[in-house]
Amino acid sequence: MSSTRVYNFAAGPSALPLSVLERAGSEITNYRGSGMSVMEMSHRSKVFMDIFQETQDKLRRLMGVPEGYRILFLQTGASGQFSAVPLNLISKTGRADYAVTGNFSDLACKEARKYGQISLACDTGDRNHCYIPRQEGLKLDPKASYFYYCANNTIYGTEWDYVPRTGDVPLVCDMSSNILSMPVDVSQYGVIYAGAQKNMAPAGLTVVILREDLAGHELPHTPLMMNYRTMIDKDSMYNTPPCWCIYMLGLVLDWVEENGGLSGMKKLRDLRSGMLYDTLENTRRFQLHADRDSRSGMNVTFRTGDEALDAKFIQEAAAAGFVNLKGHRKTGGMRASIYNAMPVEGVEKLCEFIKSFDKSN
Repeated sequence: MSSTRVYNFAAGPSALPLSVLERAGSEITNYRGSGMSVMEMSHRSKVFMDIFQETQDKLRRLMGVPEGYRILFLQTGASGQFSAVPLNLISKTGRADYAVTGNFSDLACKEARKYGQISLACDTGDRNHCYIPRQEGLKLDPKASYFYYCANNTIYGTEWDYVPRTGDVPLVCDMSSNILSMPVDVSQYGVIYAGAQKNMAPAGLTVVILREDLAGHELPHTPLMMNYRTMIDKDSMYNTPPCWCIYMLGLVLDWVEENGGLSGMKKLRDLRSGMLYDTLENTRRFQLHADRDSRSGMNVTFRTGDEALDAKFIQEAAAAGFVNLKGHRKTGGMRASIYNAMPVEGVEKLCEFIKSFDKSN
């Protein structure tokens, strides 16, 4: 790690691999002899169309996206999909199931209520979203048009460790904060989507992986830019796509492949999170928010129980080069986001700092 760079534990936009940033920097004014930056070239030019297609192909290969699924590179952020999902999918029965296990699934559920009859498959707000329900605890509507859940809850530090079984009801999953961190069987899902700014690329790109037969059934008042069928037909280029972010995603995918693919990312996430949870469990002052069997491999939420001491920890950590550890306003305390790009040494050094702070306080 460069002496001028900090260890960035931000929940998003988050750290990008240093080698990716360096490669992007080397190409920023003259991409592969084109004489211009990717940021200033036409999205219809052959040079960008090659970037676009190569990036799609890399993602399809890395995630094992099967035939019959389309990959879309969209805008409006993951929050735009809170509306796009019901607009495109709920017409089958007018009903949908939502698992509310954190802030973003709650917002998605509230948005979906504008477009149909929404049932709660679960709501973990009864215990401040510190757990993920087991399969047997889910209330399922067999006539739902789809079942919606958020795979990893960044604010509360919980993560689903299984894929819900919903029979013939298509699964829709917000994977914004754990996509590319482990292998996923895409064929189990109807829709996977992710805002790019945690594990994939800079903010501004939303990736949607869609089973194509689910498109084309949108509600009549669906906005043009949220219509899955339109975006499939135009290959994500009805308007100018987020070109720079797509290029950056391609570089990140190269880095993932060079580091063992999704199985390699899984080994690293287990190493980082295991180390950090073990350290926190063996302190006197720190408490973990999430139940043991629901803990996230991406976002570790913890606190001392004393707001003044939490503030002291955050301040001293920043001075030591560990930045963006302040917890979300809904939970307080601290949050260490340890996405793919976080080097193992960053977590090792944070663990040393936590032990030292615990001993001196």
